[in-house]
Amino acid sequence: MVEHRPLRDLVAYVVLSLGVLIFAFPVYVAFIASTYDAATVVSGNLPLVPGGRMLENYYRAVFVGGSRFMSQPVGVLLANSFISAIGIAIGKILISILSAFAIVYFRFPFRKTAFWIIFITLMLPVEVRIYPTYKVVADLHMLDTYAGLVLPLIASATGTLLFRQFFMTIPDELLEASRIDGAGPLRFFWDTLLPLSMTTVAALFVIQFIYGWNQYLWPLLITTKDSMQTIVIGIKKMLTTTDELAEWQLAMATAVLAMLPPVAVVIFMQRLFVKGLVETEK
Repeated sequence: MVEHRPLRDLVAYVVLSLGVLIFAFPVYVAFIASTYDAATVVSGNLPLVPGGRMLENYYRAVFVGGSRFMSQPVGVLLANSFISAIGIAIGKILISILSAFAIVYFRFPFRKTAFWIIFITLMLPVEVRIYPTYKVVADLHMLDTYAGLVLPLIASATGTLLFRQFFMTIPDELLEASRIDGAGPLRFFWDTLLPLSMTTVAALFVIQFIYGWNQYLWPLLITTKDSMQTIVIGIKKMLTTTDELAEWQLAMATAVLAMLPPVAVVIFMQRLFVKGLVETEK
């Protein structure tokens, strides 16, 4: 029985609306600042309505670039960040789901030991092993490459744990039915486990894409060419303090553009997540 409590619903919606406004207002201010010139932005009297330089600022940011500290257009930086984030997300999911599949459905010596070794790596983030990782990447001549941006970050103990816990909830009868039908391990994985795992894949993809998109330390360390740097580094370089006035309008336009791909991925994966839930319920 569903109880209707209009007052509680009203309070909940009001609190939710206030929370959305608090978090969305800085984004709105960044968008407004991207439609004016730098002098208006730093004057302290920034209007709350869009200005008339929106197309000019965004065109200059995406295709031209403006800061002498960041010569590459934002379009190049966005492409680098997107390729890096996609590669990290896909790589983490592939390695995680295959390792979890092996740990749960195969019997081999030290199976549990292998899982706990993977799990312990959660205590060793990139920042802790930054020097040996950089040394390996440098020795393999992967500096200023997409492989160098992606490969050191694709292992994921979190993903392995999530897929392992999910696979352990799948009834053994499905495995037995697949064996009766003559399906081998890969056929069982592809036809049974993978479709059932789509909701977990979608959720993990969003988390790992945003993780890869927001990377700052590792790309800063291994990229020396402006053409290989990511959008987060680009924003930082645009705001470098000098005697000249920072081009805040371009920085704000870049910040707004940097938010769009993660939002698009969340919206797209949300549809996949809901679709997976509906198919699972059926």
